[in-house]
Amino acid sequence: MRSDPVTPLWRGAQVLRLLSYLYALGFRIAIDGDLLHPGVTWVLFGFLTVWTVACGIAYYVGFGRNWYWVGTELVIACALMLSTSYVASESWALNNQTWPTTLWATNSVISAALLAGPIVGLIAGLVVGGTSAFVKGWLDLNFGRNATIIVMMAAGVAVGLAAVNARRAQAELAAAARVAAAASERERLSREVHDGVLQVLSFISKRGREIGGATAQLDDLAATQEVALRRLIADVDVGAESDCGTADLTALLRAAGGEAVAVSAPADPVEIDATTAREISAAVINALDNVAHHAGPGARAYVLLEDLGDAVVVSVRDDGVGIAAGRLDEARRQGRLGVAQSIVGRIESLGGRALLDSDEGIGTEWELTVPVTREKR
Repeated sequence: MRSDPVTPLWRGAQVLRLLSYLYALGFRIAIDGDLLHPGVTWVLFGFLTVWTVACGIAYYVGFGRNWYWVGTELVIACALMLSTSYVASESWALNNQTWPTTLWATNSVISAALLAGPIVGLIAGLVVGGTSAFVKGWLDLNFGRNATIIVMMAAGVAVGLAAVNARRAQAELAAAARVAAAASERERLSREVHDGVLQVLSFISKRGREIGGATAQLDDLAATQEVALRRLIADVDVGAESDCGTADLTALLRAAGGEAVAVSAPADPVEIDATTAREISAAVINALDNVAHHAGPGARAYVLLEDLGDAVVVSVRDDGVGIAAGRLDEARRQGRLGVAQSIVGRIESLGGRALLDSDEGIGTEWELTVPVTREKR
C-alpha cells in the first residue's frame, strides 16, 4: 500500500485528541454541580470516551482516514455539543463553553482538514463553530470577545494547508525519483549501445573501407546505422532531462563520440534549456552525418564545446576532402544544400548563427553559436 504523506500529521493529531479528552474529563468533573442532568452527562461522556478511543486507533493506524469516519465524527461532535441544551440551563450555556468543550470538538475539524484540505477544513470549522453559537442562542459578532468560530475556521485552514503541502511535496519527490530512475536507465542503455553496437559498426565500417570492392557497401551501411544510433542515443538522453526543464549539452555531445568522432567538452555539465539542447544536438548529428557521407574514407571528425556563460559555441570539424571553391554557391543556386540548410535553420531558430568554413583538401568546419539564458541561483 502506498504510504500516506499526511500520516505524521494524522498521528500527531491523536496526541491532541488525547490531551483534549483529558481536558474534557476535567471540565466535566468541574461542572458536575452546575448541570441539570449530571447522570445523563456521564452516560454521554462514557460514549465520548469510547468514540475517542475508536477514532484515535482508526486514524493512527489508518483505516479510519475516510469520509465515513470523518463525517460520523463531525455529526457526533455537533450532537454532543447540542446536548448541552438538555443537560444544562440556558443561562449556563450562555456563559460557558458547550460541553464536551470546544477543544475536544476541534478534533473533528482537524480530521476533516487532514482528509480533504483547507476548504473542507474551513467549512468544518464553520459548522462546529456555528453549532456552538446555536447552543448559546446568539452569535456575538464582536469576535474580539468570542472568537470560537474564527479559531475553528483558522485551525481547519491551517491544518488543511499543511496536509495539501505534504501531499504536494511527496508527489514532486515521487516525480523527481521517476525521472532520475528513467534517466539512469537510459544512460545505462546508452552506454551499452555505445560500448557494444556502435563499436562493432565502427569496426565494420573501417574494415569495409580497407578491404574495398564489394565489401565497401558494408562501409556505407555501417556508417549510416552508426549515425542513426548516435542520433537515437542523443534523443533518448535529452528526453531523460526534459522533464526537469534543462539538459546537459556535454552529455548529449559525448553520446555522439566514437572511433571516428572525438568530442572535447568542459568537465562540468553545461546545463541549458532542454529544447535548445535538443536542437543543438540534432544540428551536430546532422553535421556528423555529412562527415560520414561526404568527407571521404578515413575522415575523422572533431567536436568542441565551449561554454561562454551567455552563449555556447560548438565546433564540428573534419579532416576530410573538404568542399571545392564555388561548390557551395552552385549548390545554393540549385537548391541542393540539404542537411547544411537544416543545420543553419535549427541554429537560427534559436537566435544563433551557424558558420561554415571549407576548402578542398583541408576539410570542413561548422561553428554553431547559440545564446543561452540560465536561471540565477
